[in-house]
Amino acid sequence: MYEFLKTLDRRWVFLLMFLAVATPILLKVTFPEKPSAMVMDVFQAIEGLPEGSKVLMAWDFDPASRGELEPMASAFTRHCAEKKLKMYYMALWPLAVPMIQDSIRILEREYPHLEYGRDYMNLGYKPGNEGVIKVVITNIRKLYTTDHYGTGVETIPMMSGVTSVQAMDLIINVSAGDPGTKQWVQYVATPFNKRMVAGATGVQAPQLYPYIPAQLVGILGAIKAAAEYEQAVIDGYPHLAKIATAKEGLRRMGPQLVGHVLVVLLVILANVIYFIGRRRGDTR
Repeated sequence: MYEFLKTLDRRWVFLLMFLAVATPILLKVTFPEKPSAMVMDVFQAIEGLPEGSKVLMAWDFDPASRGELEPMASAFTRHCAEKKLKMYYMALWPLAVPMIQDSIRILEREYPHLEYGRDYMNLGYKPGNEGVIKVVITNIRKLYTTDHYGTGVETIPMMSGVTSVQAMDLIINVSAGDPGTKQWVQYVATPFNKRMVAGATGVQAPQLYPYIPAQLVGILGAIKAAAEYEQAVIDGYPHLAKIATAKEGLRRMGPQLVGHVLVVLLVILANVIYFIGRRRGDTR
């Protein structure tokens, strides 16, 4: 066995890794997650809002980061819908518009009782990066005279009395970079003391941790935190477990978990082979 493993063609290892990743995908295997304390802070920030509270849903990511961030955006959307919150979608990234539309399709498909203009709306994209934030924090109607579809904001019921982002009870930002969470913290959360939670890519999240807990209630970092947040939402609203797309983050963690377990086992096996070789005096 030692000789067989020592001379094992590395292509068998590649095949094992392929099977480890492909099998959970093909079988749609999911594993339960235990939400961390920070994920639960994010969950409670939304769960604690009373019905009818206004939430700004700022989606600042594009298809390149969709794998990590779309499950977060979808889970935020479902959680807010379950809580019957007023959802105001907007974007600082031009390619984030389809991401908003994906979230709105969830509302149209799974929550048909919610009405556009009364329960949720799409303000769309505006160019200007952080300049947009600086304007909407004092006068949202200066930039947003219409929604994404060209309807005048003065005719949209849920815009009644909303003159700036300061009217929001919570800001949810899902961000893949700049402009994104950092700018929302700098120009809104910090100077105006607005409660805010965020979802970020694994690369960006460590840069945002210093803002916790003063400027940010919590952060969802990468697909792992997205899966944990999905689990928290499903635990709070068990009927969502019947919806396959409500477990997308959990599904994407399956291949990672199995792949990581295989890597650990291969490292252990390689070390066992190495020490057996040393004991035998095999220096080849």
